[in-house]
Amino acid sequence: MFNHPVDDRLTEWIKHRRELDESKNPLQDVWDFWHRAPFIPHNKNIDPYYRQSWPGPWAIIEENKYDDFTKALMIGWTLKLTKKFQNSKIEIKTLVDTNRTREYNLVYVDDNVIINYSDNGPISVEKMPDSFFIENIIDLEAPR
Repeated sequence: MFNHPVDDRLTEWIKHRRELDESKNPLQDVWDFWHRAPFIPHNKNIDPYYRQSWPGPWAIIEENKYDDFTKALMIGWTLKLTKKFQNSKIEIKTLVDTNRTREYNLVYVDDNVIINYSDNGPISVEKMPDSFFIENIIDLEAPR
């Protein structure tokens, strides 16, 4: 998907959301989809702590460059734009390790599952190490 022209990428994203509604493992599927996105270390145009700096998902797909935060946004928005997860509690929590050397933008789904922490996909909240503290919490709504 990510090597295609922007109109094709948008079409693929719509198709993916529809497939999630029928999926037996939608959280793994959403991770598999966004895990392949082209990664950049830091998107200077987007400040996770300043909502007004966030472009909509369509603009992010058009730019086609994803850092840890924009990937978390896209995972969360993808879920919120499905029938299956439209009423779910989706949060992005910024966690920092106790040495302040690592930061993660994690997608929490209904306080049960975390996406965007492990390269293997979603994990249960119980499997998250205790060596992090929460720096920020964003209650994610469907984009307009």
